[in-house]
Amino acid sequence: MRLVQITDCHLFADPDAESRKGFPLRQLQSVLERARALRPDVVLVTGDISQDETPASYRHAFDAFSGFDCPWFWFPGNHDRPQLMSELREIHDEVDLDRWRLLVLDTQVPGQVHGELGQTQLQELAWRLEEDDRPTLLAMHHPPVDVGSAWMDAIGLADRDALWQTLAAYGQVKGILFGHIHQAFAARHASSFGEIAVYGCPSTSDQFLGGSPDFAIDEASRPGLRVVDIDGESLATWVERVDL
Repeated sequence: MRLVQITDCHLFADPDAESRKGFPLRQLQSVLERARALRPDVVLVTGDISQDETPASYRHAFDAFSGFDCPWFWFPGNHDRPQLMSELREIHDEVDLDRWRLLVLDTQVPGQVHGELGQTQLQELAWRLEEDDRPTLLAMHHPPVDVGSAWMDAIGLADRDALWQTLAAYGQVKGILFGHIHQAFAARHASSFGEIAVYGCPSTSDQFLGGSPDFAIDEASRPGLRVVDIDGESLATWVERVDL
C-alpha cells in the first residue's frame, strides 16, 4: 500500500498568479507529475489548498488531482473554505488502507492561523480508536509537536497536550502526517506503548526555512511530497522533491 501526501498548494483563482517565490499552480502540476510516476494507491492532500479562498482556486486543484488513477482525499487547512471544497468533492474523516486505517482530524479554527481539535473531537477520536484496533495513521493540518521555529510553533496545534493524553491509551496509532509547516520534518513522540512517528511535508508552493525564529522562505529548497509505504505492520516513508 503506497500513500502519497501532498500539502499546502496555496492556489489562486488566477492560474498564472505568483507566490512569494514561484507559481503555485505550475509547481503543483510538477509535483503531481512526480506523484503519478510513483504509482500511489491513495493520495492525501493535507490542507491549505487555496490561498485566496475562491471557488476557482479549488476548481484548479480538483482538476489537477482528478488526473490520478487512484482515490484521492482532501481536507481543509487554516486558509481553506470547507464548504467550497465539499461542493466539488466530499471531505472524508477516514480512509481505509486495507490492514491499516487513516483517521482525519480537523484542526481548523475559523478566522485563525493556529489549529485546535477541541474536546468533542478528541472524545470522538477515542471512540473511533476503541472500535477498531488496526494499525492507524492520523492526518491533520497543524503540527502536533514543536518543529524548531518559534514563529511556527506559536501557530501549531494549540491543544497538542490534550491530543497526546488521548493517544496515551491506544497503542495502534503508529504515525501522524501533517502539513502547515512547508518543510520536511520527522520526529518521534514517546507514548505509553513506545513511540509515535510524526511527519511534516514540503509544500507544493513556497518552502519555509527550518529552524528560523522568524518567518523566512527557504530559497534553496524545492517543492515536494511525502511517500508512505505500508507493508504488513511496518511503515517506511521519505520525501521526494521536484526540479522546476
